[in-house]
Amino acid sequence: MTPFTYLRAEAEASALQAGCSSGVAFIAGGTGMVDLMRLGVEKPVRLVDINGLPWKTIERTRDGGLFVGALVKNSDLAWHPEVRTRFPVLSEALLAGASPQLRNMATVGGNLLQRTRCAYFRDVGISACNKRTPGSGCAALDGGFVRMHAVLGGSDHCIAAHPSDMCVALVALDAIVHVRGPRGERSVPVGEFHLLPGAHPETETVVAQGELVTGITLPPSAFAARSAYVKARDRASYAFALASAAAAIQLDGNVIRDARVAFGGVATKPWRSREAEQALAGQSVQTAVFERAAAAAMQGASPRPGNEFKVALAQRVLVRALERAGGIA
Repeated sequence: MTPFTYLRAEAEASALQAGCSSGVAFIAGGTGMVDLMRLGVEKPVRLVDINGLPWKTIERTRDGGLFVGALVKNSDLAWHPEVRTRFPVLSEALLAGASPQLRNMATVGGNLLQRTRCAYFRDVGISACNKRTPGSGCAALDGGFVRMHAVLGGSDHCIAAHPSDMCVALVALDAIVHVRGPRGERSVPVGEFHLLPGAHPETETVVAQGELVTGITLPPSAFAARSAYVKARDRASYAFALASAAAAIQLDGNVIRDARVAFGGVATKPWRSREAEQALAGQSVQTAVFERAAAAAMQGASPRPGNEFKVALAQRVLVRALERAGGIA
Protein backbone atom coordinates (compact mmCIF):
# COMPACT_ATOMS: atom_id res chain seq x y z
CA MET A 1 0.00 0.00 0.00
CA THR A 2 1.33 3.46 -0.91
CA PRO A 3 2.09 5.65 2.15
CA PHE A 4 -0.48 8.35 2.93
CA THR A 5 -1.37 10.84 5.63
CA TYR A 6 -4.62 10.84 7.60
CA LEU A 7 -6.91 13.62 8.81
CA ARG A 8 -10.11 13.19 10.79
CA ALA A 9 -12.43 16.08 9.91
CA GLU A 10 -14.71 17.20 12.73
CA ALA A 11 -16.52 19.91 10.75
CA GLU A 12 -17.86 20.21 7.23
CA ALA A 13 -15.80 23.31 6.45
CA SER A 14 -12.49 21.66 7.34
CA ALA A 15 -13.41 18.55 5.34
CA LEU A 16 -14.24 20.59 2.24
CA GLN A 17 -11.09 22.67 2.58
CA ALA A 18 -8.89 19.58 2.93
CA GLY A 19 -10.62 17.83 0.03
CA CYS A 20 -9.74 20.51 -2.51
CA SER A 21 -6.08 19.48 -2.75
CA SER A 22 -4.94 17.11 -5.46
CA GLY A 23 -4.50 13.51 -4.37
CA VAL A 24 -6.87 13.80 -1.40
CA ALA A 25 -9.67 11.26 -0.98
CA PHE A 26 -12.54 11.10 1.49
CA ILE A 27 -13.25 7.98 3.51
CA ALA A 28 -16.21 6.91 5.66
CA GLY A 29 -17.04 3.20 5.94
CA GLY A 30 -13.93 2.37 3.95
CA THR A 31 -15.34 -0.85 2.50
CA GLY A 32 -14.47 0.21 -1.05
CA MET A 33 -11.58 2.61 -0.61
CA VAL A 34 -9.43 0.45 1.68
CA ASP A 35 -10.00 -2.54 -0.58
CA LEU A 36 -8.77 -0.62 -3.63
CA MET A 37 -5.82 0.88 -1.72
CA ARG A 38 -4.63 -2.60 -0.76
CA LEU A 39 -4.83 -3.63 -4.41
CA GLY A 40 -2.83 -0.58 -5.49
CA VAL A 41 -5.69 0.79 -7.60
CA GLU A 42 -6.34 3.81 -5.36
CA LYS A 43 -3.24 5.74 -4.21
CA PRO A 44 -4.38 8.83 -2.29
CA VAL A 45 -1.66 10.94 -0.74
CA ARG A 46 -4.04 11.92 2.05
CA LEU A 47 -7.23 10.41 3.46
CA VAL A 48 -9.81 12.70 5.03
CA ASP A 49 -12.04 10.75 7.43
CA ILE A 50 -15.55 12.24 7.39
CA ASN A 51 -17.14 10.02 10.03
CA GLY A 52 -17.23 12.97 12.41
CA LEU A 53 -19.67 14.89 10.21
CA PRO A 54 -23.37 14.95 11.12
CA TRP A 55 -25.02 13.32 8.09
CA LYS A 56 -26.28 10.22 9.95
CA THR A 57 -30.04 10.75 10.21
CA ILE A 58 -33.13 9.57 8.32
CA GLU A 59 -35.87 12.20 8.43
CA ARG A 60 -39.22 12.91 6.84
CA THR A 61 -39.26 15.86 4.45
CA ARG A 62 -42.00 18.49 4.47
CA ASP A 63 -43.60 17.02 1.34
CA GLY A 64 -43.74 13.51 2.81
CA GLY A 65 -40.54 12.17 1.29
CA LEU A 66 -37.53 10.87 3.18
CA PHE A 67 -34.08 12.44 3.56
CA VAL A 68 -31.23 10.02 4.20
CA GLY A 69 -27.84 11.34 5.34
CA ALA A 70 -24.77 10.20 3.40
CA LEU A 71 -23.23 8.61 6.50
CA VAL A 72 -26.24 6.41 7.30
CA LYS A 73 -25.11 2.79 7.31
CA ASN A 74 -26.56 0.46 4.71
CA SER A 75 -27.95 -1.84 7.45
CA ASP A 76 -29.67 1.01 9.27
CA LEU A 77 -31.29 2.20 6.04
CA ALA A 78 -32.38 -1.29 4.99
CA TRP A 79 -34.14 -1.98 8.29
CA HIS A 80 -35.64 1.48 8.84
CA PRO A 81 -39.42 1.03 9.31
CA GLU A 82 -40.39 3.72 6.78
CA VAL A 83 -38.02 2.32 4.16
CA ARG A 84 -39.37 -1.19 4.71
CA THR A 85 -43.00 -0.12 4.27
CA ARG A 86 -42.90 2.86 1.91
CA PHE A 87 -39.83 2.06 -0.25
CA PRO A 88 -39.51 -1.74 -0.06
CA VAL A 89 -37.44 -1.98 -3.26
CA LEU A 90 -34.66 -0.05 -1.53
CA SER A 91 -34.66 -2.25 1.55
CA GLU A 92 -34.59 -5.39 -0.59
CA ALA A 93 -31.76 -4.07 -2.78
CA LEU A 94 -29.63 -3.15 0.23
CA LEU A 95 -30.14 -6.54 1.86
CA ALA A 96 -29.21 -8.25 -1.41
CA GLY A 97 -25.81 -6.56 -1.41
CA ALA A 98 -22.54 -7.53 0.29
CA SER A 99 -22.56 -9.29 3.68
CA PRO A 100 -24.12 -8.24 7.03
CA GLN A 101 -20.69 -7.19 8.28
CA LEU A 102 -20.05 -4.99 5.24
CA ARG A 103 -23.55 -3.49 5.37
CA ASN A 104 -22.87 -2.52 9.00
CA MET A 105 -19.84 -0.49 7.86
CA ALA A 106 -20.80 0.74 4.37
CA THR A 107 -22.49 4.13 4.02
CA VAL A 108 -25.04 5.54 1.60
CA GLY A 109 -22.51 7.99 0.19
CA GLY A 110 -19.89 5.32 -0.30
CA ASN A 111 -22.39 3.03 -1.99
CA LEU A 112 -23.26 5.77 -4.46
CA LEU A 113 -19.58 6.21 -5.28
CA GLN A 114 -18.43 2.60 -5.30
CA ARG A 115 -16.32 1.54 -8.26
CA THR A 116 -16.62 -1.36 -10.67
CA ARG A 117 -15.68 -4.94 -9.82
CA CYS A 118 -14.18 -5.44 -13.30
CA ALA A 119 -11.30 -7.88 -12.78
CA TYR A 120 -9.07 -5.96 -15.18
CA PHE A 121 -9.67 -2.70 -13.34
CA ARG A 122 -8.77 -4.29 -10.01
CA ASP A 123 -5.65 -6.10 -11.24
CA VAL A 124 -2.81 -3.58 -11.51
CA GLY A 125 -0.69 -6.25 -13.18
CA ILE A 126 -2.82 -5.77 -16.30
CA SER A 127 -1.83 -2.55 -18.03
CA ALA A 128 -4.80 -2.14 -20.39
CA CYS A 129 -7.57 -0.43 -18.44
CA ASN A 130 -8.92 2.92 -19.61
CA LYS A 131 -10.79 3.38 -16.34
CA ARG A 132 -7.62 2.98 -14.23
CA THR A 133 -5.12 4.44 -16.73
CA PRO A 134 -6.80 6.62 -19.39
CA GLY A 135 -5.67 5.81 -22.91
CA SER A 136 -4.18 2.43 -22.01
CA GLY A 137 -6.84 0.30 -23.70
CA CYS A 138 -9.41 -2.18 -22.41
CA ALA A 139 -8.41 -5.77 -21.71
CA ALA A 140 -12.06 -6.84 -21.61
CA LEU A 141 -12.70 -5.54 -25.11
CA ASP A 142 -9.44 -7.03 -26.36
CA GLY A 143 -10.72 -10.58 -26.05
CA GLY A 144 -10.84 -10.77 -22.27
CA PHE A 145 -13.13 -12.68 -19.90
CA VAL A 146 -16.41 -10.74 -20.01
CA ARG A 147 -18.92 -12.90 -18.16
CA MET A 148 -19.56 -10.14 -15.58
CA HIS A 149 -19.40 -7.22 -18.00
CA ALA A 150 -22.08 -4.88 -19.32
CA VAL A 151 -24.39 -5.43 -22.27
CA LEU A 152 -25.92 -1.94 -22.02
CA GLY A 153 -24.23 1.46 -21.99
CA GLY A 154 -20.77 0.32 -23.05
CA SER A 155 -18.39 2.16 -25.35
CA ASP A 156 -15.30 1.41 -27.44
CA HIS A 157 -13.28 2.28 -24.34
CA CYS A 158 -14.99 0.40 -21.49
CA ILE A 159 -17.69 -2.21 -20.77
CA ALA A 160 -17.23 -2.49 -17.00
CA ALA A 161 -20.53 -3.10 -15.21
CA HIS A 162 -21.67 -0.92 -12.32
CA PRO A 163 -21.75 -3.02 -9.13
CA SER A 164 -24.30 -1.36 -6.84
CA ASP A 165 -27.65 -2.82 -5.83
CA MET A 166 -28.74 0.23 -3.84
CA CYS A 167 -28.30 2.61 -6.78
CA VAL A 168 -30.57 0.51 -8.98
CA ALA A 169 -33.38 0.89 -6.45
CA LEU A 170 -32.69 4.62 -6.14
CA VAL A 171 -33.10 5.02 -9.90
CA ALA A 172 -36.47 3.27 -9.72
CA LEU A 173 -37.49 5.65 -6.91
CA ASP A 174 -36.46 8.88 -8.71
CA ALA A 175 -34.10 9.72 -5.84
CA ILE A 176 -32.22 13.00 -5.63
CA VAL A 177 -28.54 13.13 -4.61
CA HIS A 178 -27.30 16.16 -2.66
CA VAL A 179 -23.68 17.25 -3.27
CA ARG A 180 -21.79 20.01 -1.46
CA GLY A 181 -18.47 21.58 -2.40
CA PRO A 182 -16.49 24.81 -2.20
CA ARG A 183 -18.95 26.46 -4.61
CA GLY A 184 -22.03 25.49 -2.65
CA GLU A 185 -24.66 22.76 -2.76
CA ARG A 186 -26.45 21.21 -5.70
CA SER A 187 -29.06 18.50 -6.15
CA VAL A 188 -28.71 15.89 -8.88
CA PRO A 189 -31.33 13.36 -10.05
CA VAL A 190 -29.77 9.95 -9.41
CA GLY A 191 -30.31 9.02 -13.04
CA GLU A 192 -27.86 11.78 -13.98
CA PHE A 193 -25.42 11.15 -11.13
CA HIS A 194 -23.53 8.25 -12.77
CA LEU A 195 -21.96 8.81 -16.19
CA LEU A 196 -21.70 6.56 -19.22
CA PRO A 197 -18.07 5.63 -19.97
CA GLY A 198 -17.95 7.15 -23.47
CA ALA A 199 -14.36 8.17 -24.27
CA HIS A 200 -13.58 8.88 -20.61
CA PRO A 201 -14.45 5.87 -18.45
CA GLU A 202 -12.20 7.22 -15.69
CA THR A 203 -14.91 9.80 -14.91
CA GLU A 204 -17.72 7.85 -13.27
CA THR A 205 -19.94 10.42 -11.56
CA VAL A 206 -20.69 14.14 -11.59
CA VAL A 207 -18.89 14.61 -8.27
CA ALA A 208 -15.84 16.85 -8.70
CA GLN A 209 -12.62 16.91 -6.67
CA GLY A 210 -13.37 18.37 -3.26
CA GLU A 211 -17.12 17.75 -3.35
CA LEU A 212 -18.96 15.57 -0.86
CA VAL A 213 -22.23 13.68 -1.12
CA THR A 214 -24.27 14.86 1.88
CA GLY A 215 -27.39 12.74 1.43
CA ILE A 216 -30.25 11.60 -0.75
CA THR A 217 -33.93 12.42 -0.88
CA LEU A 218 -36.56 9.83 -1.66
CA PRO A 219 -39.51 11.85 -2.99
CA PRO A 220 -43.07 10.75 -2.21
CA SER A 221 -44.57 8.86 -5.11
CA ALA A 222 -47.60 6.80 -5.99
CA PHE A 223 -45.53 3.82 -7.07
CA ALA A 224 -42.81 3.48 -4.40
CA ALA A 225 -44.79 1.31 -1.97
CA ARG A 226 -45.60 -1.26 -4.66
CA SER A 227 -42.05 -2.12 -5.60
CA ALA A 228 -39.64 -5.06 -5.60
CA TYR A 229 -36.01 -5.97 -6.29
CA VAL A 230 -34.83 -9.26 -7.78
CA LYS A 231 -31.17 -10.22 -8.15
CA ALA A 232 -29.57 -13.18 -9.95
CA ARG A 233 -25.99 -14.06 -8.92
CA ASP A 234 -23.57 -16.94 -8.67
CA ARG A 235 -24.06 -17.43 -4.90
CA ALA A 236 -27.03 -16.90 -2.64
CA SER A 237 -25.18 -14.16 -0.73
CA TYR A 238 -22.10 -11.95 -0.88
CA ALA A 239 -21.96 -11.91 -4.69
CA PHE A 240 -22.40 -9.17 -7.24
CA ALA A 241 -25.32 -9.26 -9.66
CA LEU A 242 -25.16 -11.03 -12.97
CA ALA A 243 -28.45 -9.27 -13.56
CA SER A 244 -30.86 -7.49 -11.23
CA ALA A 245 -34.04 -5.49 -11.64
CA ALA A 246 -35.92 -2.93 -9.60
CA ALA A 247 -39.59 -2.46 -10.47
CA ALA A 248 -42.17 -0.04 -9.07
CA ILE A 249 -45.72 0.33 -10.36
CA GLN A 250 -48.78 2.45 -9.65
CA LEU A 251 -52.05 0.61 -10.16
CA ASP A 252 -55.60 1.74 -10.84
CA GLY A 253 -57.46 -1.46 -10.21
CA ASN A 254 -55.64 -3.93 -12.41
CA VAL A 255 -54.30 -1.28 -14.80
CA ILE A 256 -50.75 0.06 -14.60
CA ARG A 257 -50.90 3.87 -14.47
CA ASP A 258 -47.18 4.50 -14.01
CA ALA A 259 -44.05 2.42 -13.70
CA ARG A 260 -40.34 2.62 -13.01
CA VAL A 261 -37.88 -0.01 -14.18
CA ALA A 262 -34.13 -0.14 -13.55
CA PHE A 263 -31.45 -2.77 -14.07
CA GLY A 264 -28.21 -3.65 -12.34
CA GLY A 265 -25.35 -5.95 -13.28
CA VAL A 266 -25.96 -5.56 -17.02
CA ALA A 267 -25.01 -1.93 -17.65
CA THR A 268 -22.15 0.49 -17.15
CA LYS A 269 -24.34 2.56 -14.79
CA PRO A 270 -27.58 1.91 -12.90
CA TRP A 271 -29.83 1.59 -15.92
CA ARG A 272 -33.34 3.00 -16.18
CA SER A 273 -35.40 1.44 -18.96
CA ARG A 274 -37.90 3.91 -20.35
CA GLU A 275 -38.66 1.36 -23.10
CA ALA A 276 -39.98 -1.07 -20.49
CA GLU A 277 -41.88 1.69 -18.67
CA GLN A 278 -43.63 2.74 -21.88
CA ALA A 279 -44.54 -0.87 -22.61
CA LEU A 280 -46.15 -1.19 -19.18
CA ALA A 281 -48.17 2.04 -19.09
CA GLY A 282 -51.90 1.48 -19.52
CA GLN A 283 -51.56 -2.31 -19.57
CA SER A 284 -53.04 -4.82 -17.17
CA VAL A 285 -51.09 -6.74 -14.57
CA GLN A 286 -50.25 -10.04 -16.23
CA THR A 287 -47.10 -11.96 -16.99
CA ALA A 288 -47.47 -11.66 -20.77
CA VAL A 289 -47.38 -7.86 -20.48
CA PHE A 290 -44.31 -8.05 -18.26
CA GLU A 291 -42.55 -10.31 -20.76
CA ARG A 292 -43.16 -7.82 -23.57
CA ALA A 293 -41.81 -5.01 -21.40
CA ALA A 294 -38.72 -7.06 -20.56
CA ALA A 295 -38.10 -7.75 -24.24
CA ALA A 296 -38.40 -4.03 -25.01
CA ALA A 297 -35.89 -3.24 -22.28
CA MET A 298 -33.20 -5.41 -23.86
CA GLN A 299 -33.66 -4.34 -27.50
CA GLY A 300 -30.58 -2.14 -27.34
CA ALA A 301 -28.34 -4.70 -25.65
CA SER A 302 -24.90 -5.39 -27.16
CA PRO A 303 -23.58 -8.60 -25.63
CA ARG A 304 -20.17 -10.04 -26.38
CA PRO A 305 -19.14 -13.67 -26.70
CA GLY A 306 -19.28 -14.90 -23.12
CA ASN A 307 -22.04 -12.72 -21.69
CA GLU A 308 -24.92 -13.25 -24.14
CA PHE A 309 -26.80 -15.02 -21.34
CA LYS A 310 -27.29 -11.71 -19.57
CA VAL A 311 -29.88 -10.57 -22.09
CA ALA A 312 -32.26 -13.42 -21.27
CA LEU A 313 -31.37 -13.34 -17.56
CA ALA A 314 -32.15 -9.64 -17.28
CA GLN A 315 -35.54 -10.19 -18.87
CA ARG A 316 -36.35 -12.96 -16.41
CA VAL A 317 -35.38 -11.00 -13.31
CA LEU A 318 -37.46 -8.06 -14.52
CA VAL A 319 -40.53 -10.23 -15.11
CA ARG A 320 -40.11 -11.67 -11.62
CA ALA A 321 -39.71 -8.21 -10.07
CA LEU A 322 -42.84 -6.95 -11.86
CA GLU A 323 -44.83 -10.00 -10.77
CA ARG A 324 -43.84 -9.34 -7.17
CA ALA A 325 -44.59 -5.62 -7.43
CA GLY A 326 -47.93 -6.42 -9.09
CA GLY A 327 -48.87 -8.94 -6.43
CA ILE A 328 -49.10 -11.98 -8.69
CA ALA A 329 -46.03 -13.81 -7.41
